[in-house]
Amino acid sequence: MPPIPEPVSIALIVVVLVVSALLVVRGARRLKRSVPRALFWWFGGALGVAFAVLSTMAARLPVTRGSAPIVLRNEVIRFGALGTGVIFLLIALTALLPILLDALERRSFASYVGARHVRATKSGFLTVISVLSMAGVAVSSCALCSVTSIMGGFGADLKRKILGNNAHIVIDATRPGGFGDWEDQLTQVRVALAPLGGAATPVVAGEAMGSSASNTAGSLVRGIDPDSISQVIDLVNNIEVGSFEYLRDPEKLTSLPPDEIIGRGPGGEPYFKGPDFRLPAEVDPSVRDYLKRQTRVYPGVIIGRELAKSLHVLVGDEVTLLSPVGELGPTGVMPRSRRFRVAAIFYSGMYDYDVTHAYVLMDEAQKFFGLEGKITHIDIRVPDPERVQEVRPAVEAVVAASARADEPPPEGGKPPPELRVRDWMEMNRSLFSALKLEKIATFIILSIAIAVASFCIVCTLLLMVTEKGKEIAILKALGASDGAVMRVFMIEGIIIGAIGTVFGVGTALACCTGLSWFGVRLDPDVYYIDRLPVNVNGADYAMVAVAALLICTIATLYPARAASKLSPVDGLRYE
Repeated sequence: MPPIPEPVSIALIVVVLVVSALLVVRGARRLKRSVPRALFWWFGGALGVAFAVLSTMAARLPVTRGSAPIVLRNEVIRFGALGTGVIFLLIALTALLPILLDALERRSFASYVGARHVRATKSGFLTVISVLSMAGVAVSSCALCSVTSIMGGFGADLKRKILGNNAHIVIDATRPGGFGDWEDQLTQVRVALAPLGGAATPVVAGEAMGSSASNTAGSLVRGIDPDSISQVIDLVNNIEVGSFEYLRDPEKLTSLPPDEIIGRGPGGEPYFKGPDFRLPAEVDPSVRDYLKRQTRVYPGVIIGRELAKSLHVLVGDEVTLLSPVGELGPTGVMPRSRRFRVAAIFYSGMYDYDVTHAYVLMDEAQKFFGLEGKITHIDIRVPDPERVQEVRPAVEAVVAASARADEPPPEGGKPPPELRVRDWMEMNRSLFSALKLEKIATFIILSIAIAVASFCIVCTLLLMVTEKGKEIAILKALGASDGAVMRVFMIEGIIIGAIGTVFGVGTALACCTGLSWFGVRLDPDVYYIDRLPVNVNGADYAMVAVAALLICTIATLYPARAASKLSPVDGLRYE
């Protein structure tokens, strides 16, 4: 969730301060009747003011790395705002309970008696059981909502990173070796995408082994078009060290300025290029310029943060890429090798990408993989990834028209490669299906906790039926029907479940919204994310509330039916 907008923040603070003032006024009115209750309401008002102050401070704190005292202070402010806000919300909901019960008492006979039973405090044991029932439903609902939000946050974060670092639609060949005559196809695809706001770029991809002076690592090399790649993936925005311009003009890498950041340490501290001490200061300028011109200029390569760590390289360092596919030599197949110079280091937020991906210019990749005049696929990006199925038919039509226009191959020659069109949903179907199944399984498992908490409601109502046997008999003797008695106890159980559900869902909403707005700092070197992702989805919260109320309603059926079957004679026999 993005940071809270300033107008919404101001309105929220005003509402909180108004509610805090009402709580203080209510405490002042209760001072003569009960000092503890007055202090309780005053405590709620003080928490509201504290929340307004801390939330204002927390909203202005960036999620950054820094020294331990600064990080600790920032986290104390964030969690202080979160804690005071949650407790203040619970106190505010507690203050609303009498108002809601009063409204129920002004309605039908069944709701009146049910609300009075919930309000009764003469039986201390039943009051404790009722409170425990509400607490059980509240804790279960809160846990289910919180887990759903956090899992949804991780899923949304993963989806955002996948869509940001990959094409939404890919046109590639069904067999290796790439395909030629791609310029016309790319032009036709761009023409078809223009009214829809999409973009396309050619890509040459292949596997290679990266080698530096100290280590080797496998990599996936992608040759890109520098003029159109930024319209399809977020590579340019993900660069954290170096510059994309160094990929276009690798000659600049031979003379980086001293204040150029060429890497970052474990704590995020920058590494600067620094002055070049290889030449003494008294060397003649003409000699210095001549030696600089002798420095070899290698093509640039952009690599991921984890790949740079594995190879122990910084911006400006040399790396060697070796392709397993090469030319036949006297001793067998000789792998191709080519030297590159690190132009930039990117951070995508996905470990699998940052540890394997390397980007070079497309013509360099074509030479390196022996695919002169060919590409391996065309990457396409659409404005709304969720509506990719609406754009895919237009792309498939272009590919189909291009296939029909191809002339038949010469006799004895190989047929042209068959092209296929795939979208991101198809390519990542197994991953997102697993995430969806995991979310459903978690919802079902945690719903069992709500069902267990509903057993307390059953016990509460059964004890209530036993204690209120005389009152039930009197009501029936005065003409109350079995259905009316059953509705009384059903409404009582529903009220208990509704109170627990409202407190649980409200607490989870406050916690998750606070976590999303204020942010919880995580160590990116351990979790590979710098903050806990939380996705507050209103539909999920509504589903949890409906499920909790449904389970609690079902739990009231047996006790309510037992109360309705109680005979007036049996209830008054020993009176």
